[in-house]
Amino acid sequence: MAERAAQEELVRLQGERVRGLKQQKASAEQIEEEVAKLLKLKAQLGPDEGKQKFVLKTPKGTRDYSPRQMAVREKVFDVIVSCFKRHGAEVIDTPVFELKDFDIAGQFDPMIPDAECLKIMCEILSSLQIGDFLVKVNDRRILDGMFAICGVPDSKFRTICSSVDKLDKVSWEEVKNEMVGEKGLAPEVADRIGDYVQQHGGVSLVEQLLQDPELSQNKQALEGLGDLKLLFEYLTLFGIADKISFDLSLARGLDYYTGVIYEAVLLQTPVRAGEEPLGVGSVAAGGRYDGLVGMFDPKGRKVPCVGLSIGVERIFSIVEQRLEALEEKVRTTETQVLVASAQKKLLEERLRLVSELWDAGIKAELLYKKNPKLLNQLQYCEEAGIPLVAIIGEQELKDGVIKLRSVASRDEVDVRREDLVEEIKRRTSQPFCIC
Repeated sequence: MAERAAQEELVRLQGERVRGLKQQKASAEQIEEEVAKLLKLKAQLGPDEGKQKFVLKTPKGTRDYSPRQMAVREKVFDVIVSCFKRHGAEVIDTPVFELKDFDIAGQFDPMIPDAECLKIMCEILSSLQIGDFLVKVNDRRILDGMFAICGVPDSKFRTICSSVDKLDKVSWEEVKNEMVGEKGLAPEVADRIGDYVQQHGGVSLVEQLLQDPELSQNKQALEGLGDLKLLFEYLTLFGIADKISFDLSLARGLDYYTGVIYEAVLLQTPVRAGEEPLGVGSVAAGGRYDGLVGMFDPKGRKVPCVGLSIGVERIFSIVEQRLEALEEKVRTTETQVLVASAQKKLLEERLRLVSELWDAGIKAELLYKKNPKLLNQLQYCEEAGIPLVAIIGEQELKDGVIKLRSVASRDEVDVRREDLVEEIKRRTSQPFCIC
């Protein structure tokens, strides 16, 4: 029996190692090697006829979140939801895995919703403080017009579009080789495309292309360029034009986009002076899709629509990594005050006071021990990030006061019991923070 218990402990420890490597996103080779060791240990252990095994597993494609991770995740969602609501969004819930959809009332000017979506995107990314970012914009009509004047056959528009969309990850030469070698595009046509898609800038580039002798003669491209010029005017009014780049290589793979498309990327700080910052990953995207809703309308009516998607999982990972790198403490509760006692046999008084605070809407808690030491209670507050301690003592009960202690400064002040709720609310009026 002792030998089997030792083997079971080895299996348990190896299982924890495998789970730890998965959470740390270790290499597939390392994980496979440790899993093989785990299976070998289990085989050596053999079946236990007298023991019924009950295995709990998270469903494929999902994960468990610790209290620390959930605190970060909820903060990210709070920033996103608050921003949408600030812009008049209404919340709907649908029976799919996505948590929430937001509906912003349509406007008459088709460029206003696009500009507002870009404004929302910038507000969310700025509020999350995950680093410098840039929002790339383009228009599917400009892309289609550009392909047409460059000589791309209609049947190859979408496949060439997907190649162009890789320019944020690979060089132009690699993209050209794919278009010519794998997709059968004529080299001279690819070269003409390259002259366009390697350009990026602001409204000045839009105006330059409006004067392009060929592009300006294409109806689709001309409409797209005109709308982009108006969009930049609105972006300037919203104060975010400096965060937006007109990028002719932005293609977005989905066919249902009909107009403006956009994508936000985080920027990496240049290694050497004079270098341009590099995009290190998309964290938000969207665009206009005026034809999508009409597909589900019996009469096929055209309904103007814009959409915005936030890469919550990627943002969550970035925030979590940043906090770990900075070794910042993350609060896993929103407790405002711990009700503590300075002497023994004051459990009933602690229960009475914490109930009063709960009824007044104060986020409060107490340790469940009957007679906890005051030092242990104060240490718990420091570890959990609780800002205040309401201390009950025999003398305080006689005087009708509560000693209110600031955990950060360690300052203490006697507060009349009837004034305690107001004082706690005054001191904790700052919004909840994850750190």
